[in-house]
Amino acid sequence: MTEPEAPASRSFTRSASLRTPADSIRTPGSTTLPANSAYGDDPAASRIQTPSAQREDELDSSLRPRRLDEFVGQDAVKEQLAVSIAAAGGRGDSLDHLLLAGPPGLGKTSLAQIVAHELGVPFVQTAGPALERKADIAAFLSALEPRSVFFVDEIHRLPRAVEETFYPAMEDGQLPITVGVGAGARVVTLDLQPFTLIGATTRAGLLSTPLRDRFGIQHRLEHYGPGDLARIVVRSAARLGVAIDAAGARAIAERSRGTPRVANRLLKRVRDYAEVHGAGSVDADVADSALDLLGVDHAGLDRLDRELLLAICTRFAGGPVGLSTLAVAVSEEQDTIEDVYEPYLLQQGFLQRTPRGRMATARAYEHLKLSPPGDDKLF
Repeated sequence: MTEPEAPASRSFTRSASLRTPADSIRTPGSTTLPANSAYGDDPAASRIQTPSAQREDELDSSLRPRRLDEFVGQDAVKEQLAVSIAAAGGRGDSLDHLLLAGPPGLGKTSLAQIVAHELGVPFVQTAGPALERKADIAAFLSALEPRSVFFVDEIHRLPRAVEETFYPAMEDGQLPITVGVGAGARVVTLDLQPFTLIGATTRAGLLSTPLRDRFGIQHRLEHYGPGDLARIVVRSAARLGVAIDAAGARAIAERSRGTPRVANRLLKRVRDYAEVHGAGSVDADVADSALDLLGVDHAGLDRLDRELLLAICTRFAGGPVGLSTLAVAVSEEQDTIEDVYEPYLLQQGFLQRTPRGRMATARAYEHLKLSPPGDDKLF
């Protein structure tokens, strides 16, 4: 079967009456981002190791895979999606509504774009925080072409009243609209074109059950192993015109926190180092030197991660220490510690959360090359 050409991605632009100044930030490549996205007010915006999106990630869309067979890793998800896409395409139907969950930076947006490309349908993108009123959703849904993919990033951040507008649209393909006010108000039902809603979320637990249950296909993306990340680094290097060998790609992959977005970001910084201090090509020595200069160690920890662990180990004898006390000790906000620093440290076994507070693990002491206190202090 001849593969249909995929139309260029587009993004429906709301009229001035529906848009507010802080509504969203639009960047090239049909990307709509909330005003407080990761490179806005997010404290993680300046950290090279944060998996949250930064402006350079969104602007460089050339590194995104365009087809399902170009997408590296997440094999089980890809196989299931391939079946669903082929079946929907063969019938000429829209794909069932799809929910993609998982930590930031793993490829949820890329998969959504790939689905639209494989189906040969328009791709319309926005973000949950940008949909503040029911009229915002109505403007998007009423403008969709048949079988379009409507992608909502951070869908768990939809206001509840706005979220409920999706229910009849997802189930019945209809959009009830209230016309008029007071006693003369009446409900007019608009018939919508068949469409696929793809929701992406980093916090699936915050989705309401009625919304989550309306997604016929649900997948969770997991962190990548060094092997898959090294393949991603090699592919991205080819797109950027960077000469890199297998050892150099592996060195970058091992410090990328299991996240393709971080791997691509590190690759760009290593490329800069290679052009200034080397011959322009990247091998293991060049990659190690560049990443050491950036303060990213072999465990993927940056300077801020190590400062947090060092404070617990040296100032509080390994803990337990309360979150508020720790925040004062490192001159950081409690929410930033909890949402930005801790997740990776907990996943990698450097930190423990206990009812009495945060505690450094034996692995944290080993990583910092410190002698742990006695067993009575650790436990």
